[in-house]
Amino acid sequence: MNPPKHILITGATGQVGSELQVLLRQNYPYTTAFCVGRTTLDLLQMEAIEAYLTQHRIAAIINCAAYTQVDKAETDAEQAYLANVVAVENLARVANNHQIPFLHFSTDFVFDGNKNTPYEPTDTANPLGVYARTKYEGEQKALQHYPNTIILRTAWVYSSFGHNFVKTMLRLFAERPQINVVYDQIGCPTYAADIAATALAIIHSPKAMQGGIHHFVSKGVASWYDFAMAINELSGSTCHIEPILTHQYPTPARRPPYSVLSTQTLQQEWDIQPPYWREALERCLKTMGSLKE
Repeated sequence: MNPPKHILITGATGQVGSELQVLLRQNYPYTTAFCVGRTTLDLLQMEAIEAYLTQHRIAAIINCAAYTQVDKAETDAEQAYLANVVAVENLARVANNHQIPFLHFSTDFVFDGNKNTPYEPTDTANPLGVYARTKYEGEQKALQHYPNTIILRTAWVYSSFGHNFVKTMLRLFAERPQINVVYDQIGCPTYAADIAATALAIIHSPKAMQGGIHHFVSKGVASWYDFAMAINELSGSTCHIEPILTHQYPTPARRPPYSVLSTQTLQQEWDIQPPYWREALERCLKTMGSLKE
């Protein structure tokens, strides 16, 4: 398979979509990215997607579009379903019609967190809330309509773009002398720039038409408290961080207490080696100008 010259990136203004645009400009000068958001291309209209692909001679699709407001989804189930299921199904159908690579992002939230060893892509999903259920159903619809779909699950995403935990912590450190952060939820903080690099390596690979589910997260594990402490230390903040239990910070949607993902299939089948999470965090903070010298 020749590397795709025209790539469609949906959800292009989000964390991963923004990082994809940066990396394409830097490392893939022969590839043209067609970056769309909700106002540019209606993913709920299959005919519109079909026409867009034909008009722009799209050779691959990376779907970053999603409803990601985990708590709001509990009372906004219809919108979550439309974005995370219907839109994904439409993209998969059109990708199947054109027989082009289709990479779709999913989440650690498809698991219930009751395991105590890293989740494999083949482990049984048991989503806990509306957001999680719609993301899992989106995976299933994509593979049902286009078995060559590549599902890339990731977790705890942060970036210099958009809204995320790192930016929230930096803001709170500047505003308050002390904050509370949950320490009994364990996962893998993952830099969106590394997710984007992985997606582009896959979509430009001769194996890009080999569908299936894979996991990409940074190496190592952390609690949200560990993550916050690392941001605190690396940014030079003097804010005091107090560890608390999940029940002390109630949220509308349940979170998996353990959502560490195994990246073995990516490492073995694609030779993709994730960085250690703290090293990735340093790179992000440096990009943001927030790394202590």
